[in-house]
Amino acid sequence: MPKLSVIVPFYNVQQYAPDTLRSLRLNARSDFEFILVDDKSKDETPAILERAAESLSDVAQVRYIRHETNGGLATARNTGLDAATGEYLTFLDGDDWLAPGYFAELVAAIEGLGCDFVRTDHVQATARARSVHRAPVGLRGEVLNPRDAILPADRTTSVDYAYAWAGAYHRRLLDKGLLHFTDGLRTAEDRPWIWKLHREADSFAVVNLLGVFYRRGVASSLTQIGDARQLDFIRAFDQVIEETAADRDADRLLPKAVRTYCAIIAHHLSDEAKWEPAVAKELRTRSAAAIKRMPQDMLGEVLDTMDLRRSAKLRRLRRRISTAKAAA
Repeated sequence: MPKLSVIVPFYNVQQYAPDTLRSLRLNARSDFEFILVDDKSKDETPAILERAAESLSDVAQVRYIRHETNGGLATARNTGLDAATGEYLTFLDGDDWLAPGYFAELVAAIEGLGCDFVRTDHVQATARARSVHRAPVGLRGEVLNPRDAILPADRTTSVDYAYAWAGAYHRRLLDKGLLHFTDGLRTAEDRPWIWKLHREADSFAVVNLLGVFYRRGVASSLTQIGDARQLDFIRAFDQVIEETAADRDADRLLPKAVRTYCAIIAHHLSDEAKWEPAVAKELRTRSAAAIKRMPQDMLGEVLDTMDLRRSAKLRRLRRRISTAKAAA
């Protein structure tokens, strides 16, 4: 069994894939497994991966898998999870990169702590600028209860730091069904995943380890494109609300889920300029429907505690629902 399986999806990243693959080589060990998943790229990415799979096999165990149809990041990660054989698992995106030796330190950290999963900080790279982003947990290097890290509702917590690649996960989580993503989600795929992990895993820790460089501002990234695929955040957060409402601690945890959903809706509404006109209209319509589906008493309490700019946007959507009902 490999010590670590690294799942790396690629899609149309011929410009960045060489840096990603070079950083994998600088992290390679004979007991590490690199699973390279091409999600039906239309550029030169597959050719780059074919060459890399051959050259990396000298220093690590490598599997190259190519999708026949494009399924999105969640589906590509699931393909990698299905193929992974390692004792521990982690992720890397095909346009990001790693510091040399990072994976060895990551494995040492999770082995030393003996917990279900560990979370790490990361470096955000926007053009030539670099900034450190810390996992929002103050206590470092100690085993904690993941459920306790969901709250408080009115602060940024561990479920808001949803980056799957910022950490490592013991195989027992995969065996329990906690590591797969909601198939087909094109965006916000990490959100139901991180909530499920924190509700159902037994232990985790946050460690002071920097080694992942997360590339922002990539033109082909969905975060930069205002098309209908971004509206999958609604399906993702509907799932968070539904699953959290069924949890044994729903009364405590659901306000956090509702507040986060509201904040994401408000964020997208404030960024309407990037959307195609038809998609912007669909965003407003589907966001209004999402607000209608939320527990209304809880929604009212959340809106009362949000800042005026965001709460005003959401209240206008809420009034739109009431006006439509009255007209009917």
